[in-house]
Amino acid sequence: MASVQVNQMLAAAAAACEDKKAEDIRILALDPSESGLTDYFLICSGNSDRQNVAITDEIEIRLKKDFGMYPNSVEGRRQGQWVLMDYVDFIVHVFSTEKRAFYALERLRKTATVLTIDDLNRTIKEQLAVAKERSSRKSVKTEIEKKIGVKAPKTVTAKKVVAKKSVKKAAKKTIAKKRA
Repeated sequence: MASVQVNQMLAAAAAACEDKKAEDIRILALDPSESGLTDYFLICSGNSDRQNVAITDEIEIRLKKDFGMYPNSVEGRRQGQWVLMDYVDFIVHVFSTEKRAFYALERLRKTATVLTIDDLNRTIKEQLAVAKERSSRKSVKTEIEKKIGVKAPKTVTAKKVVAKKSVKKAAKKTIAKKRA
């Protein structure tokens, strides 16, 4: 499963395609056993070479502005019939209608799962909720550690930190009784 940032970048790239009126936008989640190169393909079509270049320009501008990311490489921008943008975790393919029909990447990647933009946005929301819950658990744990003055190992939960403090108090009381 890709990270939240990768999914957010992919969603931003898909939104840029929509903004430039790209047609038939598809996101393919590639099978990891078959594709060691990338996690996703974002595929869309434009009506002209000029529109294809405009789509790729918009994707590049948006990802640079929002995430500080540049593509590792861009191929075919001069011709504009098939422009490929490599962002490592996902690859964007912007085709002319004829080239897309001819190469048919969707058919070549039969094991890939087709995602909608709504699916991707739902996944991002779920990932952000999980991350928020983890950070809140972590902050509760650090608050308890500060209050009781005990530093817990990473694997210890907040309840175990409190229990550890109780054991320390009991041990101190026992030692104090023995000395008295």
